[in-house]
Amino acid sequence: MTDSLYKKVPKTMSTQHPDNVRTPFFCNGTVISGDDEVKEAFYAYSHLGCEEQLWDCEGKEVDTHVVKKLLTNYGQYFSSHALGKETFLTMRVPNPEVEKNEAKILLETLESIPRNSDIARAVYGNGVCPIFEVALPMTASAVSLSRIREYYRKFVSGKGQSRLIEGDESMENWMGAFLPGEINVIPLFETKENILNAHNIVKEYAAKEKLEEMRVWLARSDPALNYGSLAAVLLNKIALQRIAAVDVKTFPILGCGSAPFRGNLTPSNLSCLQGYPSVHTFTVQSAFKYDYDERDVAKAVEKINASRTSRPSPVEEDEMLRILDKTSEAYMRQVSSIAPLVSDFAMHVPARRKRKLHIGLFGYSRASGGVSLPRAIAFCASLYSLGLPPEILGLSALSRKDVDIIIRNYGNFEKDMEDALRYLNKDNLRMLPHALREEVETALGLFDFETDAAHKAVTDSISQDYAKKSPSLQENITRAGAIRGFLG
Repeated sequence: MTDSLYKKVPKTMSTQHPDNVRTPFFCNGTVISGDDEVKEAFYAYSHLGCEEQLWDCEGKEVDTHVVKKLLTNYGQYFSSHALGKETFLTMRVPNPEVEKNEAKILLETLESIPRNSDIARAVYGNGVCPIFEVALPMTASAVSLSRIREYYRKFVSGKGQSRLIEGDESMENWMGAFLPGEINVIPLFETKENILNAHNIVKEYAAKEKLEEMRVWLARSDPALNYGSLAAVLLNKIALQRIAAVDVKTFPILGCGSAPFRGNLTPSNLSCLQGYPSVHTFTVQSAFKYDYDERDVAKAVEKINASRTSRPSPVEEDEMLRILDKTSEAYMRQVSSIAPLVSDFAMHVPARRKRKLHIGLFGYSRASGGVSLPRAIAFCASLYSLGLPPEILGLSALSRKDVDIIIRNYGNFEKDMEDALRYLNKDNLRMLPHALREEVETALGLFDFETDAAHKAVTDSISQDYAKKSPSLQENITRAGAIRGFLG
């Protein structure tokens, strides 16, 4: 990374994940859309203290004029909290190798970066570029990262030196400077193979681009959806250990949600800071921001911002890989038996964002003979709403010795399971196929937990509503989510 682009690495990244139950006060309806997301970015910076806002450019109705709207509408705030210097805006772009129908949105996004820099220069003067990083989802190779960096270098900032007519003035003289001259590309690793190989991709990319420092993003939700929540934890723990051994200074990002299945990061539970000591940036998703008291959220964000990043806690890779393999195999087999139930129920989960977000991996359809699941948030919302915490899936493969090994390598495991299993409704296990019900009961015997009586009462109603297709089903899904502090 070059000094001209890289001055401070944010500790908290506000995201647009639709896992919230409550609607934020600045939103006109129950669904966040359009300019609500601009207001959301300002709110995350100014009220909650988040240092970075992720701007999704993978879906429809992407607003690439966000910098202009922020600086125009909230000029007083950003005059003392400069975008690109004190506060940061990072764009997540489509991956052309995976998202063919949206591939050219990548080019549009890259072209918007110098235009946003022009707007910032009019406010701050020279030297501040509000956007200088993009995140590439589903990264599978170093070449994928270099392509984006080189495209920007050659065809975006590089066009400044070209001339349309021989002997004429340069594009830079005609149009003004195309800044920044370089951008950083953050790899986002989401599959088992790529998470475990992240260290090699980082090493290769950094060597090719002559980088001494870079940010690295490890997904948490999609790996949980594809391989199970425990498997996602073990994948990330192994990856963080391997990345730390690379001769490149890295600043890992972890995409934690509020649901235990998706990370268990809430304003009242910051145990992730101890569970992942080498993670530099944690995502602050919508449930974290909107389903708790604003003062508690701001205090939690302040604690994360003040936390110190250290070396990863060591893990026994061979043992972790052994446990990972057998629990993910059991998880995929078990979840395939309830995929029709989950997919049908997910249609009743209320939406929280208007536009399509990050496409994800659509369950584990590539790995399990065509089984397809809803996105991770709807998947979680469905099973939690039925009183069937998805964390328990796959854990029947564990022995008590395995549990001891997991705790030795990841001290938060018991707390995560306690937090998840409080939302269990044993009566609703009858909705599961007989074989799966027996496996779940076996797994439950490994843990001590107490259930939440209020949540059980609502999930009793939800199971009845679902069976009768009652119009009160969605209302009760929302009620259950309010008790948990997250939708999914």
